[in-house]
Amino acid sequence: MRRFNVVLLTLVILTLLWTPTAVWAQGESPLSLYTRFPAQVIEAGKTVTIDLTVSNAGDKPLIVHLDTQNLPEGWNATFRGLGRIVKAVYVRPKDDASVSLRLEQPADVQPDTYRIIVVATADTYKAELPLELTVQEKLPPRLKMEVELPILRGTPNTNFRFEATLRNEGDQDLTVNLEAQAPEGFQVVFKPSFGAQEVTSLPIKANESKRLNIEVKVPRQTPAGRYPIHVRAVGGGAEAAVDLAVELTGLPELSVTAPDGRLTANAYVGKETPLEIIIQNLGTANARNIELSATKPTGWKVEFDPKHIDDLPPGQQIKVTAKIRPSDKAIAGDYMVTIRASADGGVFDSTDFRITVLTSTMWGVVGIALIAVAVLIVALAVMRFGRR
Repeated sequence: MRRFNVVLLTLVILTLLWTPTAVWAQGESPLSLYTRFPAQVIEAGKTVTIDLTVSNAGDKPLIVHLDTQNLPEGWNATFRGLGRIVKAVYVRPKDDASVSLRLEQPADVQPDTYRIIVVATADTYKAELPLELTVQEKLPPRLKMEVELPILRGTPNTNFRFEATLRNEGDQDLTVNLEAQAPEGFQVVFKPSFGAQEVTSLPIKANESKRLNIEVKVPRQTPAGRYPIHVRAVGGGAEAAVDLAVELTGLPELSVTAPDGRLTANAYVGKETPLEIIIQNLGTANARNIELSATKPTGWKVEFDPKHIDDLPPGQQIKVTAKIRPSDKAIAGDYMVTIRASADGGVFDSTDFRITVLTSTMWGVVGIALIAVAVLIVALAVMRFGRR
C-alpha cells in the first residue's frame, strides 16, 4: 500500500511539472503577419496599397483568413493576391505568402492619423498587425530651379553652358515646359544632362529632380558687356525661374581685302609691283600685334609696308602696301599669292590674290621687230626665186 502511494505521488509531481510546459508549447503560434512600413503618410483621397507577408513557422500548412478591424467609416479594404480579391491565403510549412491590402479613402476624408488592425486567423492561431496611416492634404504643384554658376564669362566664340537642376517638389507628376528670354540674336537651347538632343519640355515625377544643360550661343559681332538671360520652367500651374548672365570680353576679327574689292593685279617679270590691301578689324575688341605674311610662288618676293601693326581698334581699318616682285624666270600667266594677317590670341585671316604676270613692253617691241624681219626675208626670197 505504501509503495502504491509513493508511485501515485511521483506521478502527480511529474504531471504538475509537465503541465506548464505543455500549456506554453500549445500557446506558441506559428502564425505571424508583418509589413515593411507599418506607419505611412498618405495623400488625402488617394488609394493606398500595403504589401503584407504571412509567415507559417509550423510543420503543417495553414489556410489563413484575413480581415481588418477599426476600419474608418467610409473606407473600403480589400486583400489582393495575383491581381484578384482574396479573403484567405494558403501558407506552406516553414514558408511565407505575400498578399496586399488595398485601402480606398472616401472623397471627404479629413487629414488625421488613422489606426487600422489587420487580423490573420488559422485554426486556433491568430496574428494581428497594427497599421498607422497619417492622411495629409495634397501638396500643391511646386517647381524649383537652381543653377550652379549663373554668370559665365567668355568671348562671342564661347559656347556658354549653364548646369541646372529642376525639382518637382509637389505630389503629382508634371510635364514642364522650358522657356528663355535673351537678347536679340542670342540662341538658347535646353539639353538633358548626358544627352545631345535639344528639348523644350521635360517630364518630372513627383518629388524628383532632373539635371539639364542650358546652352547659349552669342552673335559674333556682339560688343563686350554683360547680357541677362531669363529662364522659366512652367507646368501644372507651377513655375520656377532663374536669372542668368553672360559677360563678353570682346573678340577681334581680322579681314584682308582690297580697296575696291577686286582680288586681282598685274605684275611684270623681274619688276616690283605695288598692291594696296586693306586690313580691317570687324570684331568687338582691339586686334594687337598684327603681323603680315605671304605664301608665294618659288623665286617671288613679297614685302609689306608696314609689316607690323601694333593695334587696330574694333571697326577700324588700315591700308598696307604689298610689294610683289615675280621671279626673273617667271613666264606669262596667272599666279596665286596668299596674304595673311595674324594677331594675338590666334586671330587671323587670309585672302588669295590672283596675280597675272606680263612680259616687259621692251621685249614685246623686240619680238615684233624680229617677226617683221622674218616676214621681210621670206618676202624677198619669194620675189627673187619667183622671177626664175
